[in-house]
Amino acid sequence: MKNVDMKIDGDQLTIKIDLAKNFGDSRSGKTIMVASSEGNQTIDGFDDMKIGLNVFRYKPKEHKPED
Repeated sequence: MKNVDMKIDGDQLTIKIDLAKNFGDSRSGKTIMVASSEGNQTIDGFDDMKIGLNVFRYKPKEHKPED
């Protein structure tokens, strides 16, 4: 996982992500990746449960010069 910290307390799952980080462009190049589970992952201690997580931000729109 990238920039994802998961903690289980009883039946409560807490996810911690540093929103100031980024890991570069997404595959499409349209967004900037902030955090990812990198696919569906099993939750520790809950083998029948999965988590799939992506946190991203859109890139700023580029202004094209007018002709």
